[in-house]
Amino acid sequence: MADNKERFSLSRISSFVSKYSIFVILVSVFIISALLNRNFLSATNLTNILRQNSVVTILAFGETILIIAGLIDLASGAVLAFAGVLAIYVFKLTGSLLIAFIVGIVLGVLFNVISGALVSVYKTPPFIATLAVTTIARGAVLLFTAGQNIYQIGSFVEFGQGSFFLIPIPIIFMVLMLILTWYILNHTRFGRSLYAIGGNEEAANASGIKVSRTKFTCYVINGFLVGLGGILFMSRVNAGLPNAAGGYEFEALTAAIIGGTSFSGGIGTAMGTLAGAFIVGILNNIMNLLGVNSYMQQIIKGAIIALAVIMDIQAKNKRSKPKELAAHLDGVKPKSPGN
Repeated sequence: MADNKERFSLSRISSFVSKYSIFVILVSVFIISALLNRNFLSATNLTNILRQNSVVTILAFGETILIIAGLIDLASGAVLAFAGVLAIYVFKLTGSLLIAFIVGIVLGVLFNVISGALVSVYKTPPFIATLAVTTIARGAVLLFTAGQNIYQIGSFVEFGQGSFFLIPIPIIFMVLMLILTWYILNHTRFGRSLYAIGGNEEAANASGIKVSRTKFTCYVINGFLVGLGGILFMSRVNAGLPNAAGGYEFEALTAAIIGGTSFSGGIGTAMGTLAGAFIVGILNNIMNLLGVNSYMQQIIKGAIIALAVIMDIQAKNKRSKPKELAAHLDGVKPKSPGN
């Protein structure tokens, strides 16, 4: 009897760790980082982590929505740069933070409308479609600015450096986008459609889900998040930088994958992505505090991406084996007594 209770207890612990493993990893990374450098736990450093990580986290929410539906966006870094730069340019012309904010969001959406049309209307593979948009967006922002940075942005810095009731504004936006993503994925028909499409697109289409329209909408939502990220990024660095945010799309993808979003589609959560983003953010921060060479940091990040993909593939194989076994058993008919 005692042995059964012990096994049951161990089983519950194992189930808990498996279900919340990403948060266990996050806490472990946090504790190890605190032990490695005493400056890590300073209020200034922790606030910097939150501020700096807010943009990548917002982008990661967009990638999560896309990946769950079997899509991807490789253009978020370039579109972010153009959206942020154009928002600053409009602000310097009009002096209106509201108009600048709207323009930045609209530009992010417009470029994603192109991606969405290429994927949903012309059936272009998402990888190719967003790669093309990356080149277009980066070339467009460099042409628009003649490759020159925009300085003296005035009160535009409030988006990325200001506070509301002592809470940094980027953190407020990050939390709001977390709530929005969580609500979409868990409490809307659209969110359920994403999981269905990513799990089995043909079955989703047969069940009446408008697959093309849903995919297009995914990119529109992603465009809103990318545009917002561009505004926050440029205001935080206090300049319009047309060459900025290179590689941010991969940071966002890494955060989503580490957070449990499956590259094969159909699996992912907003909270998991948040945890994945902060794991990436903490690792970046502690490597900087420890003085790790920037080239070595790139190697480590690449290794993390590879490890996350390997773990995703292994998890997918584990999930598919019981289904394959069940399908096999269903296909085996018992022999009649006469045989």
